[in-house]
Amino acid sequence: MTPETLAALEQAKQAKTPIVLATRLPSGEQHLLPDPSAPEDLNAAARRALDRDESGTVKVGDTDWFLQAYNPPLRLAVVGAVHIAQALVPFAAPCGFAVTIIDPRRSFASDERFPGVAISHDWPDEALDAFVPDSRTAVVTLTHDPKLDDPALDRALKSPAFYIGALGSRRTHAARLKRLRDMGHTDNNLARIRGPVGLDIEAVTAPEIALSIIAEIVAVRRNAPLPPKPAP
Repeated sequence: MTPETLAALEQAKQAKTPIVLATRLPSGEQHLLPDPSAPEDLNAAARRALDRDESGTVKVGDTDWFLQAYNPPLRLAVVGAVHIAQALVPFAAPCGFAVTIIDPRRSFASDERFPGVAISHDWPDEALDAFVPDSRTAVVTLTHDPKLDDPALDRALKSPAFYIGALGSRRTHAARLKRLRDMGHTDNNLARIRGPVGLDIEAVTAPEIALSIIAEIVAVRRNAPLPPKPAP
């Protein structure tokens, strides 16, 4: 690896930019992908490697390439240390997500209720400013309190987070969207919010709702086809 390639790779990793180191076999020629100057079929193979979190040898045309995928860690920011959050953490961790609970209410967001989980007691907008959501981040708001959920959604919508979900009924979501429009968000941007959060599996209990949430997060991450959310 040349010093220039190594420096560019380290810079991408520091910036939490997904990137692939492609090595041509057997010559050892290397490229960082995706790259507009590279053949599109090679860039497409790199994007698949990133989507699947898989490294390995692929044949592009008549050439073998070893594609090493470097993805930032998967993270889940949960705003609201409620019962659903307690049920969500055990689902999210085995799916590869590092979870952070965000809630200024210390009686809710405690080590006793969330053992071994990162907790932020900052106000949600300040917490997400420090958290810096990236393209490998999911953000879920669960409090039903606009004073907590709205600042978090505002920050999430200004980030490249791949998933944004908000708990609440269609009526609650409609009122939420109006408030966020008043904050300057466009309808196209607001369409990123999965609300009501989770797949429609008729969930009732906290564990069932948590299951529907993590299932939807995984589906969005894996680019699975999902039905559109009903209009609020």
